Amino acid sequence: MANQIPEEFIEEIRKSNDIVDIIGEYVQLKKQGRNYFGLCPFHGEKTPSFSVTQEKQIFHCFGCGKGGNVITFMMEMESFSFYEAVKFLADKSGFTLPDTGIKKESSMSEESQSVLSANDWLTKLYHHLIRYTKDGKEGYQYLKDRGIGDEAIDAFQLGFAPNVKDFVAEFLTKKGFHQQLLIKAGILSQQNDNAVTDRFRGRVIFPIRNHIGKTVAFGGRSITNQEPKYLNSPESELFHKGKLLYNFDLAKKHIRKENEVILFEGYMDVISAYQAGVKNVVATLGTSLTEPQAKLLNRYVETVIICYDGDMAGLDATYKAANLLKKVGCSIKVANLDNDMDPDSFIQKNGPEAFKDKVIKASDTYMSFYMRYLKKDFNLNVEGDRIKYIEYVLKELAMIESSIEREYYLKELSNEYHISIETMTSEIHEYRKKRGIPKDNQQKNRYTNKHTISQRSKKLLPAFYNAEKKLISYMLQDSYITDKVQEELGAGFNVDAHKIIATHLYGFYEEGHSSDISLFIERLNDDQLKQQVVEMAMIPELGNISDREINDYIRIIKNESNDSMNIKTLKEQQKLAEQQNDPLKAAQIAMQIIEIQKHLRNTN
Repeated sequence: MANQIPEEFIEEIRKSNDIVDIIGEYVQLKKQGRNYFGLCPFHGEKTPSFSVTQEKQIFHCFGCGKGGNVITFMMEMESFSFYEAVKFLADKSGFTLPDTGIKKESSMSEESQSVLSANDWLTKLYHHLIRYTKDGKEGYQYLKDRGIGDEAIDAFQLGFAPNVKDFVAEFLTKKGFHQQLLIKAGILSQQNDNAVTDRFRGRVIFPIRNHIGKTVAFGGRSITNQEPKYLNSPESELFHKGKLLYNFDLAKKHIRKENEVILFEGYMDVISAYQAGVKNVVATLGTSLTEPQAKLLNRYVETVIICYDGDMAGLDATYKAANLLKKVGCSIKVANLDNDMDPDSFIQKNGPEAFKDKVIKASDTYMSFYMRYLKKDFNLNVEGDRIKYIEYVLKELAMIESSIEREYYLKELSNEYHISIETMTSEIHEYRKKRGIPKDNQQKNRYTNKHTISQRSKKLLPAFYNAEKKLISYMLQDSYITDKVQEELGAGFNVDAHKIIATHLYGFYEEGHSSDISLFIERLNDDQLKQQVVEMAMIPELGNISDREINDYIRIIKNESNDSMNIKTLKEQQKLAEQQNDPLKAAQIAMQIIEIQKHLRNTN
């Protein structure tokens, strides 16, 4: 099979990669009935319309309409070519793709592929140097002094770039990489005198990996007085620091297990927490949290614990990050550190158990943090400031959906400032009224049937159209039904797309395949047909279908076909009567057409 991967191999790969497990690495899925639901990764939404069925090994979004099998998902999610998607899944399940005659197309430019390869070589080199050579000894000692052990050095592939200007240039040139490419990628730096040096020389190296574990950039930490203290690779096609989170690839499985993620500001905080046994941890890459990063977290988890530095800059950054995360739908907690502490220094001083119990488990709710954070802007010894402070807090409380939660904080305010709960509740109701928030509207679980059923608004479709869709949905699951339909209806579907799908299905079963929707999708070349098949396959089943129901669908489809044919014939006769100057006959034919159309409307 020239330029193709054997079908048997693709089928083996699909069966070895359960779609729920694979999609679960990108989307927080909740089981509901027979299917799993989550927030669609392909379009912005706050209520789940994305459905995955384990039984059929397919996914479908009722919001944007995307759907397919596990290979389709990887192609959509990672912008993979077909070959890259199959190879990725093969690697995950321990298979090796056959080489002969396969076209290894890539969705990435040749330049980016080369940079990825260079980054991979460099990651191994820097790590080898710090662990096993004299050249990396000072970097290794720095990490030891910071409390970082060998296990963490290996897990994060930490490394060291020797303070030798052409060490990396020579190494990568010998591997066949062009110097100009390495300069453009920010691996090498070109000086004013055109001399080329290692960008990260003399620094401890933190490989920055994307969410599938590929090194796309490096962070370098100075261990002397070299400025700047932290240096990252420049942004590129591979590396957008506002879209990536440090350690996300390793943390994903722990995030799903704990159902929460801890967000830090720096590499060392992540590594220290990992050593302390807290592994659902990620960090921004030297910048404030961005909306793409917040949306990424929201896809995976409901609760985010923000654990930034305890100083004023850290509190300001926490407030901004919390509001951004709330905006995309996350539930927020805030870890409380003393003013002179960051997460790394707290762990080094107090130990792992104290960090877990006194920082992470003792995290404040967002409201508690907000009330504490807001106090810095007011002199609460002054009556006017106290009133303003309480007004700000009440406005924030008005946004909380749970009346029980609102009352909890109102009691705190009442006890501290001696204002009646009734007065403050009345003020909150006024705020809610102005914002158009329903009175005491309890927060709904975002994973509910209502959201999964609410499909894109569609006009009411005729009975024959729905009959064809339902019939095909049963045909996808049962070869016996397909045989019956083929015998009685053949390609006599009224919708062109349905004719094509049915014809493909006849051939699929004739080749000896049993019902396998995921495999059938793979056989279709047209993306629109694939989407329609997935949509029909996701139609809820109402138990075993009877022969009578099948016959009803076939009858409705045939009637439409016959009526449509009759109308076409009558219109031709009407046109002929008009041409022959016979208005009476033309009018009689028009009445016949109207009667048939009326009959169609009544039956539809």
